[in-house]
Amino acid sequence: MKKKLFPLAFLMMLLCFSCTNKAKKELPRIAIAGIAIESSTFSPAVSVEADFRARTGEAVFTYYPFFEPDSGIIDRAVWLPTLRGHAMPGGIVTREAYESLVTKTLEMLKNSLPLDGLFYDIHGAMSVQGLDDPEGDFLLRIREVIGNEVLVSTSMDLHGSVSPRLAQNSDLITCYRLAPHEDAIESKKRAVTNLLNRLESGKGKPAFKAWIPVPILLPGEKTSTRIEPGKSLYGAIPGVLDGDNVIDAAIWMSYPWADEPRNHGVVMAYGDDRESVAKAAEKLARNFWDVRNDFEFVAPTTYLEEALVKAIASDKKPFIISDMGDNPTAGGAGDVTWTLHELFKHTALQNSGKTVIYASIPGAELVKKAIEAGVGAEVVGTAGAEVDNRFAPPVTLKGIVTAIKEDSLNSEVVVKCANIHVIVTEKRNAYHYEKQFTDLGLAPREADILVVKIGYLVPELYDMRADWLMALTPGGVDQDLLRLPYKRVPRPIFPLDPNMEEPDLHARFIPLSTEPLQ
Repeated sequence: MKKKLFPLAFLMMLLCFSCTNKAKKELPRIAIAGIAIESSTFSPAVSVEADFRARTGEAVFTYYPFFEPDSGIIDRAVWLPTLRGHAMPGGIVTREAYESLVTKTLEMLKNSLPLDGLFYDIHGAMSVQGLDDPEGDFLLRIREVIGNEVLVSTSMDLHGSVSPRLAQNSDLITCYRLAPHEDAIESKKRAVTNLLNRLESGKGKPAFKAWIPVPILLPGEKTSTRIEPGKSLYGAIPGVLDGDNVIDAAIWMSYPWADEPRNHGVVMAYGDDRESVAKAAEKLARNFWDVRNDFEFVAPTTYLEEALVKAIASDKKPFIISDMGDNPTAGGAGDVTWTLHELFKHTALQNSGKTVIYASIPGAELVKKAIEAGVGAEVVGTAGAEVDNRFAPPVTLKGIVTAIKEDSLNSEVVVKCANIHVIVTEKRNAYHYEKQFTDLGLAPREADILVVKIGYLVPELYDMRADWLMALTPGGVDQDLLRLPYKRVPRPIFPLDPNMEEPDLHARFIPLSTEPLQ
């Protein structure tokens, strides 16, 4: 009897082995989508679809070096990139641009079905005309296409905002832990590997997501992880993780230059153990609240007049001054001329003999004139204040063209006005790298004073500085938050309401994407 059963048992074993091997070969189908921008609602600028420079299909992979053939990630899934757009920070996004990008993405997702997972790569500080919480709205509309069972892993900037709707429709969510964001690619890779691990293990959606709103709204220039308390606050995150019990946790500082209800700090943790998830989130939220009064500007900060006095008196070079209020990488229009006007009427600066570089001001017509005149010629024209003229009118530049860099996207010239070398661009631009200056014949390390439209210095400028002051200048990303006309952020909130009562920092559990939002 036993001998007769053996062949049947053997055949069943072979069948099971065959099915197992087949299952192993069936890789999860994961789509990639996202649109990202930091949008100031305090700036008159608007952002349009072209600003996002959206990539589709295989071109999306160029954003992510960890998808290279030998990465160990690319071969773990069938990747289905749809649309990924990333705009330079700026003004509010037009509703037309948002709807166009969303519609294109949804159509591509429909063509990618069925899906097991989605890597949702966003910033978190996008503002759209007539719409609160666009990232949450976008993901909800994505869910209507891909379904609520699909596992979604969301990657964000720590200066983004997390609404309950975004939290619910994200199964796994994370953000950067460094500011400046030197861990951006590492964080996106973490979002992808967390997604892969949950799909491959068959564990799927984490059972619990804790969300804690923290009533703090501070600029990145005060919360950099280069210094305390930000350094230790974010440094504590790995210590609260615990395998599947607490898969990941994150702290969002949010974005202070958008006047919206979702703009406030948030802490989240998620995993399969309710008590562990709550404990991790509450620990980080308590740490965040307890150090609120310890956050200070990452560098000495003052108003422009004092910054210039100190720079003129200094023998260190380059002495860098951050022209913070119109920082284009934080959402400023990038064309506020107030600081340039102040430089040109500063008699002590004019008489100091100091070499000054100013980066930069847009002025398409002046760039055109300079190109036509050529290097060595004198040029006269106006620049700036075409978008944001609230603080000063266009600035008139009269000087010698010392450099021309023609480019099909954004030509640049340098106009030397007495001792001030002004970089004029066809379109607004940010200057973060030494090569951007040397390509224009400028030697930033040898300049006495380097004035840059920026907040905290990005790594290359930070390493270049001999001394540094951040200037409280006006613009769409004014660092003096108390002079911004907030009307919609939740109140009370620190530092707008410094004497507010202790907030409730207990964990609030967010429903899974398959459940109703409570």
